[in-house]
Amino acid sequence: MAKTVLTVDDSASIRQMVSFTLKSAGYEVVEAVDGMDGLDKAKSRACNLVLTDQNMPRMDGLSLIKSLRAMPQYRTVPILMLTTESSDAMKSQGRAAGATGWLVKPFDPQKLIEVVKKVIG
Repeated sequence: MAKTVLTVDDSASIRQMVSFTLKSAGYEVVEAVDGMDGLDKAKSRACNLVLTDQNMPRMDGLSLIKSLRAMPQYRTVPILMLTTESSDAMKSQGRAAGATGWLVKPFDPQKLIEVVKKVIG
């Protein structure tokens, strides 16, 4: 069965690019438009990986990660930040919130697939 990736980003073009890249590699993709939407979608179905942006309306990436980590079913699910933010301070906040890893936009589709394969197989 295909592994499911939840991609959370307020940019439609980024969601489409992530979705297209991962679907072509055989993954199922669920798209969410911001942190609140991502949280709702994560509650309604099991995902093997969450890819989230940081800067979004309604709920940012760090808040989403903290909310997911508070749910038993997402304690150990890998969560990757996919964001334009690349400062060490932001990365350590991400780790503190429970992020598994960090990818900086603009991303290389091939690298995204490699990272996802490494994290969830």
